[in-house]
Amino acid sequence: MNKATTVAGALAQAKALGLDRLDAQLLLAHVLARPRPWLFAHDDAQLDAAQHGAFHTLTARRVAGEPVAYLVGEKAFHGLVLQVDANVLVPRPDTELLVDWAIELLPHADTPQRVVDLGTGSGAIALAVKQARPDASVVATDISEAALAVARANAARLGLDVAMQHSAWWRGLEGRRFDLVLSNPPYIAGADPHLAALQHEPTLALTPGGDGLDALREIIAGARDHLAPGGWLLLEHGYDQADAVQALLRAQGFAAIETRHDLGGQPRCTGGRIDP
Repeated sequence: MNKATTVAGALAQAKALGLDRLDAQLLLAHVLARPRPWLFAHDDAQLDAAQHGAFHTLTARRVAGEPVAYLVGEKAFHGLVLQVDANVLVPRPDTELLVDWAIELLPHADTPQRVVDLGTGSGAIALAVKQARPDASVVATDISEAALAVARANAARLGLDVAMQHSAWWRGLEGRRFDLVLSNPPYIAGADPHLAALQHEPTLALTPGGDGLDALREIIAGARDHLAPGGWLLLEHGYDQADAVQALLRAQGFAAIETRHDLGGQPRCTGGRIDP
């Protein structure tokens, strides 16, 4: 038996290429259409030539920086498994903080709470909120039709009734008011060196250029005209942008302004309320 064609041999080859062990396991489990724990008990199982070739191709793409989520076509987020591709950002665990905060603010009520997710991408935030609060009326918007196609497919596959709308921030939502506005907009500064490591993800969803605050400024500036009395605006932002976002919210008359920290202890989400 050629060791290189076994599970153990394939993983050893990936390690020799410098691939992270978890990434290699996820890719091999995907190729073999098996759950990852299966690999641990079957390290002597053989790969056929097609499987070995497919695994080699995926490992090469991963070594080149392509996200595992794109390679396997899915990503877990807040208890949901979302289909993703290069038209949308890969959902991050830190963004679950925004969803948890939203759920706290949404009561189970006879009158459906109106929620909008601006710049939905894969639909992660909107769909996770709808899953947790099925009585909420949720709208998800994006400027990218390709991203909306991904979000629509996720909503259909998960059986979650979220309205999808092509819209650039507030444009297209004129005259509508919401009880809760959520957004994980592009916020990386245009000259940030971290962008190089994110080259496989859509630039439009990562950075607005400049100091990284332009999308946040536009959302905050227009929020008052789209929030119901007592409504909340919750935003994800960069680790070094909390003070700027708080200042923007104060300038627009928001109250109860708060910043919450992500899994790594960094200030990641800031929100405020429009008092009745």
